[in-house]
Parts: sequence; C-alpha cells; structure tokens
Amino acid sequence: MTPHIEAKKGEIAKTVLMPGDPLRAKYIAENFLENVKLVNKVRNIFAYTGTYKGKEITVMASGMGMPSMGIYAYELYKVYEVENIIRIGSCGGYGEDLQLFDTILAESSYSEGNFAYTFNSEDCHLAEASKELNEIIENVAKEQNIKYVKGNVLCSDCFDLYIPKLQQLLDRIPKDIIAAEMESFALFYLANYLNKKAACLLTVVDIPTKQNQVSAEDREKALKDMIILALESSLKL
Repeated sequence: MTPHIEAKKGEIAKTVLMPGDPLRAKYIAENFLENVKLVNKVRNIFAYTGTYKGKEITVMASGMGMPSMGIYAYELYKVYEVENIIRIGSCGGYGEDLQLFDTILAESSYSEGNFAYTFNSEDCHLAEASKELNEIIENVAKEQNIKYVKGNVLCSDCFDLYIPKLQQLLDRIPKDIIAAEMESFALFYLANYLNKKAACLLTVVDIPTKQNQVSAEDREKALKDMIILALESSLKL
C-alpha cells in the first residue's frame, strides 16, 4: 500500500489503462471487463482489476494534471511493479485537419513546465512515448480498422479553452504539436526514468481555434475507438 493506493500487491495488473476521470475508469470496467474487482477508492481515484478476453488488466484513474499523474504513475511503476501504462484521455485538437472525435496516438509530449526539474533536477521539456508500445498500438489499429493520427502533443498546465491569449501559446510551442492535454509528459518522463513503458491515446473533444467542443455526456460515450484500441493492444503485452 502507498499513501494514495490501497490495493495489495498482486491486485494490480502489469498493464494499466489510465483515463483521467474516475467515472470513466468505472465505465470501462463495467462495460468492457469481466471478473471486475475494485482495488482502490482512496480519494475516489478508482482502480479496477479484471479480465479482457482472458487477459488481466487494471483500469485506474490518474486525476487531472501532471502532479496527479506523477504520483500515481510513479507508485504503479515503482511499488506495484507495473510494466505498461496506456493513458486514454481527451484532448484539444490543434492540427488543421483534425476533427472532433479523432483518435490520436502521441509520439512525444512537450511541456513548458518544470516537472522534470522538480523531480530530477533535469532541464527537460520533451519526453517520448515507448516506441515498442506505439508500434503495437499501430499494428492493432490496422487489424481493428481503427483510424488514428500520430503526432506530438502539448502537455499543458492550463485548460486550453480558458487561456485568454491562446495564440501566444501556439506561437511559443513547437510547430509540429497537433493536440493538447495535461498528463502525458509526467507519464512519459517517469516511464523513461524508471525503465518502464508508456503510451498515450487521446480523443479530440474540442478544437479551440474553431470554438468546437462536445458535451460532457458525449465525451464519455464517444471514446469507444480509443478504449477498444487500448484494450486490444493490451492483449499483445
């Protein structure tokens, strides 16, 4: 047990799917897994372990933002000996050709923040996903005929729809960034630091430059392609 996770050793699988929202973790567990057991409810950060087509998988919320993801990813990797974490979340789309509900596979995550410096005194602002995990996900996407866009993402400290001068941010960040979310940098950085594997799948739920967004209800229901892609990829791990 840790200060944040009450699960016993052996109750968390080697592969963990991590949405940000605890209720999304609950939704996935109840609708896609069998033999489900709730193994964590500390701070209402729900974690469920069950089976998908016979493979043991844990789905656990990360909460919002890099500090929250950093706590849970570190404890899962370091204390519970998790090998693979696949983040499954929502994002804002920045790529010109992106549409609402597109699925994105992150190659790397860029952050303007100081997560790496605070954690490890390293002036690092770019962290890469596991190439091995990404290759598996891409192969599964082709097998399942699931369309996706691969690219680099921004891991922001602020929700982009609330940024008053968004264009100034867009002018600062690398030009190849296609989407923004809030957790992937911490996940990728810790995975690389601890010699573990991490990937990040995202669904576009708003496009700030076009002032397009979907409702909270639609966000929960519209992520099926991403969830199936993550679950099917987990079978290969």
